[in-house]
Amino acid sequence: MVVQGFMGRDAVSGDTTTLGREGSDYTAAIFAYCLDAGELTIWKDVPGVMNADPRRFPFASLIPELPYEEAVEMTYYGASVIHPKTIKPLQNKAIRLRVRSFLRPELPGTLICGHAATDKRSPYLIVKSPQALITVRTRNFSFVAEEHLSLIFTELYRLGIKVHLMQQSALSFRFCVDDDAYKVRPLLQSLAAELEAEWEGGLDLWTLRHQSERTEKGLLSGRRILMEQRSPQLVQLVLK
Repeated sequence: MVVQGFMGRDAVSGDTTTLGREGSDYTAAIFAYCLDAGELTIWKDVPGVMNADPRRFPFASLIPELPYEEAVEMTYYGASVIHPKTIKPLQNKAIRLRVRSFLRPELPGTLICGHAATDKRSPYLIVKSPQALITVRTRNFSFVAEEHLSLIFTELYRLGIKVHLMQQSALSFRFCVDDDAYKVRPLLQSLAAELEAEWEGGLDLWTLRHQSERTEKGLLSGRRILMEQRSPQLVQLVLK
């Protein structure tokens, strides 16, 4: 059976719509869910899910196996090899997902399933660019409080801007978004009536997960860090 991807119907209006970029992956996952498939194979121009973008990092290598949760994390932080919505319908029915290369079909690819063969998590690096770092402050040197955050997020929602990283201090609120002048400029204009806002574009957002301290230092050599956020297994950095 051969069917088209990308197309669907809006659940509210009933109008024909698209499923977004790489919607063919999501289409395949929906069919797999409806057909109670045991496994879904998605064909790409890469050997499978890589631990970094091979076009930017020569050391990039294949991740042989991933649990669903880790794959969802990767798509959330910007890994483009899988559509962000693809995993959920497969996870709901424990359907395995295999990502393979149509250029090298003899290779096994990456298997995404309910549990990995090992508890050891594969380290990976995801880069989103270009990014813009926006810093917002009050005009009277007062604290950035809930009413200011409400205004900021209302405008972000109105303009359809997704925040990839955010950080608040007493006197400022900083956040990282896609460097899209058609959205960033109207945002700054809308905030200017009540707040001071400045921005810097042409930046990179790096997400490093399960990386060693030594590897991290090597990767960041020569880069300037503008914003940093850390948890035990995850580091996110806005870099110039």
